[in-house]
Amino acid sequence: MAKITIEPVTHSVVVRAGGAILGETRNALRLTEEGYDPVFYIPREDIGMEFLDPSETRTTCPHKGEATYFHIAAKSGQITDAAWSYEEPIDGMEAIRGHLAFFPDKAAVEEL
Repeated sequence: MAKITIEPVTHSVVVRAGGAILGETRNALRLTEEGYDPVFYIPREDIGMEFLDPSETRTTCPHKGEATYFHIAAKSGQITDAAWSYEEPIDGMEAIRGHLAFFPDKAAVEEL
C-alpha cells in the first residue's frame, strides 16, 4: 500500500476558478501520497457548492476508494471534472469524507 499521510492545515486556504473565489477555509486537510504532489482537501461546507455540478465520472483508487467528480460552473463556461470527492473512503481514509479536492490545472488552491 502507498504511504499516505493526512494532516490538518493550520492557516487559510482559498480555492479560485473561472475568475471567482469558490471557497476559503481554515479547516483544509493536506493529503500526501508517495509519488504524488500533496493535495488539499477542502470541507464541502466551506465551498460554494452552487458553483459545482455533479459529473457522471467515477474513478477508483485502491488506497482511497471510489471518487466522484464535479464540474465547475464558471461565467466563462463549464470547467469539466475539476474537483473530486470520496463519498465513502476506505478504512483509514475517513478524514477526507465530506471534502473536495481540485485539479491544479482547473482551479487554483492557494495557501495564505
